[in-house]
Amino acid sequence: MRILLYTGKGGVGKTSIAASTACQVAKSGKKVLIMSTDQAHSLGDSFEQKLGNEPVLVTDNLYAMEIDAVAESEAAWGNMQSYMKKLLSSRAQSGLETEELLVFPGLDELFSLFKILDFYNEGEYDVLIVDCAPTGETLSLLKFPEMFGTFIEKALPMKRKAVKIGGPLIEKLMKVPMPKDNVFDELEHLTKRLGELQSLMSNKEVVSLRIVTTPERIVIKEAKRNYTCLHLYDYNVDAIIVNRIYPEKALQGYFNKWVELQKDGLNEIEESFHGIPIFKLELQKRELKSLPILQEVAKVLYQDQEPTLVFSLEKIFTVNKSDQGYVMEIKLPFVEKKEMDLNQKGGEIILSIKNERRRFQLPDNLKSKEIQSAKYENGKLKIQFG
Repeated sequence: MRILLYTGKGGVGKTSIAASTACQVAKSGKKVLIMSTDQAHSLGDSFEQKLGNEPVLVTDNLYAMEIDAVAESEAAWGNMQSYMKKLLSSRAQSGLETEELLVFPGLDELFSLFKILDFYNEGEYDVLIVDCAPTGETLSLLKFPEMFGTFIEKALPMKRKAVKIGGPLIEKLMKVPMPKDNVFDELEHLTKRLGELQSLMSNKEVVSLRIVTTPERIVIKEAKRNYTCLHLYDYNVDAIIVNRIYPEKALQGYFNKWVELQKDGLNEIEESFHGIPIFKLELQKRELKSLPILQEVAKVLYQDQEPTLVFSLEKIFTVNKSDQGYVMEIKLPFVEKKEMDLNQKGGEIILSIKNERRRFQLPDNLKSKEIQSAKYENGKLKIQFG
């Protein structure tokens, strides 16, 4: 099974590109499911068909769905939510809306991504195409597996044991409800699924992320940030798609100055993402909706390329032996040195770039060694271990 995720800044045309890709792949005879994880769904508009939380047949070999994030969230951690609501209600003043306090930004979208894992495990489709939420929401999801994993691994067994031993007494004296076993079981199951999802997303032979952008400078900057963050989490970006390129003859007269601006933007994309296939699509004369138009657009976009191929496979992390010990090299393009922070704790290193933070488990041959120095040059962070 191949999994293709289309991401990018809001408004660049991710949904149209994902939908046209799905049409072309389905027409080749493969069974395709396309799903939207964006809470502001527009996938149904592209197909001119009402979609819901279950796959709907759109045409031969093509199924589509729009994830209900609330339903997925309830299924993923309903017991935990119920306990927290009970806990807050027991200590709150009357009139406090506890539901509002139980809204954690990013979690609904994260639980939507569990559907990727479910469909992969079921193996019913040949290709799964995901129309992701805008960049910020998508990238925020990448932190959760490690955050939850650390908590469950270190804290949860102690908490469960403590509640079993002292819970009844605390509940009686403090009038605070203690969590039941089903809450702990749910958290453990949730963390297990998070780990499986992260492992699947890191499988570069199966999962490809494709960044959709337009030639405008501000959008290109967002695409670069997106690319850097996906590298930080070792996900494979195998293509860049440049959408809504204005034909030069359409930029004559009043829009003449846009000719050079667009050329500069396209040159920046070529230089910045050198080595990664770049697909380009001119602004179309019609709205990108309905099956015939989407199929036509896909032909123009991919030409004679098969959309389900792994277009590029980058090795983001390497560890090499040197005269001074070992050097760990991490490819991190489009980063300024002052934005980075590096720490070592036990058998892992912690790398922060602005508000993004990633923990790297060191290979066995480096776990007993300490960082001697680190330098960032030519888009690569080189860490020397003594």
